[in-house]
Amino acid sequence: ARVVEERPDYRGTLGFLITSDEENLATDGTVRVMDELDRRGVKIDYCVIGEPSSSHRVGDVIRVGRRGSLNGRLTVRGIQGHVAYPQLGRNPVFEFAPALAELAHEIWDEGNDFFPATSFQISNINAGTGASNVIPGELTVDFNFRFSTESTEAGLRARTEAILRRSVKDFAIDWQLSGPPFLTESGTLIPTVQQILKENLGVETELSTSGGTSDGRFIAPRGVELVELGPCNATIHKVNEQTSIAELNQLSMIYEEIMRSLLTDV
Repeated sequence: ARVVEERPDYRGTLGFLITSDEENLATDGTVRVMDELDRRGVKIDYCVIGEPSSSHRVGDVIRVGRRGSLNGRLTVRGIQGHVAYPQLGRNPVFEFAPALAELAHEIWDEGNDFFPATSFQISNINAGTGASNVIPGELTVDFNFRFSTESTEAGLRARTEAILRRSVKDFAIDWQLSGPPFLTESGTLIPTVQQILKENLGVETELSTSGGTSDGRFIAPRGVELVELGPCNATIHKVNEQTSIAELNQLSMIYEEIMRSLLTDV
């Protein structure tokens, strides 16, 4: 509002977007807004996302990209039976064990100058009926890849399934891509934000692609210069998640300077 009141003849347009459904599968929210903007022929040049990017003080870290996130739910099918007659059953836990060791130690890529190496993690694993004398008939595993631009969704899927086939006789995977990796490497926005943070807060800013996912995964691939600049993330996803009024005031001032620099001659 201060920028518009000061320079009502500012160049271009300003948009302000708050949506829900930002994490996990994100079937609504920003993903639908971007489709609608495409339908209307609206092109975004610059985007600043208020994610809690800072570590110790406002502006010490800004995100210029994010890793991709690929989820999988694996079902390994065995044959249920009595533990006293193992020849009549087929234990899916035993079949999966060699594949688990291989998946855990696989080097998926080495990362690059902007991204750390791709990582594989298991979040849930379950098998059995609860009885101590029953060979389970099925094993389910929830896992996730956080992947760099050195890997692709198709490549990770193919390599995972190849590893499983070496020890597992019967399995299925339900794959879900939360978002591909994205990166703003060059342009006007990043140096503008860096200069404003240094001049106004005395901060030498670190450019980072760490952290989870964000709505940037729906915006940056459309050719948009994007940075994530927000408050400190010390309490992110904790009980009593919070930020300070002082940080919000600093961010308001920084956002104002970014808009003024990009959209006016002041």
